Amino acid sequence: MNVEDCFYLGYITKTKGLKGEIQVYFDFNQYDELDLDAIFVEINGKLVPYFVSSCKLHPNKTGYFFLEDTDTIEKAEKLLKKKVYLPNSKMPEREDDEFYYTDLKGFIAIDSKAGELGEIMEVLEYPQQFIAVVSYKFREVMFPLNEDTIDSIDEEEGVLTVTLPEGLIDIYTSEK
Repeated sequence: MNVEDCFYLGYITKTKGLKGEIQVYFDFNQYDELDLDAIFVEINGKLVPYFVSSCKLHPNKTGYFFLEDTDTIEKAEKLLKKKVYLPNSKMPEREDDEFYYTDLKGFIAIDSKAGELGEIMEVLEYPQQFIAVVSYKFREVMFPLNEDTIDSIDEEEGVLTVTLPEGLIDIYTSEK
């Protein structure tokens, strides 16, 4: 299994108890809709399958897992800070009208004052907000994606129109 054939779920944050239980933090929003009978853990650039003996999901984007063959704290500690994936075939089906900020990757961002900023290279998810990353005038520029900044989204044309806070672009483009 390759990373390209999978989608990112989150990462292993800590162990719990002495019997190999691990906590997974989910970066994936619909984690409670997933079939979690097996997960893939990225170890040394390769995806290693682990069968899930049991898991308890919590509303704070975490879950506690017992994995087969991981029955001691020593085995579980080797998995700390590792990324967790599932095969693309286990991705929940989306409704036709569902649109997420992460879908904006690849869109062209246009600011109402500065004009075209460039293609959105990445959409980062932080606990409080989403951040778009564009390359503008050979500099990486980051700006928030929210109701206050987004003017319109043209899905057919792949264009995001924004009004960024005064001076935000200057922070990135001014010479230091």
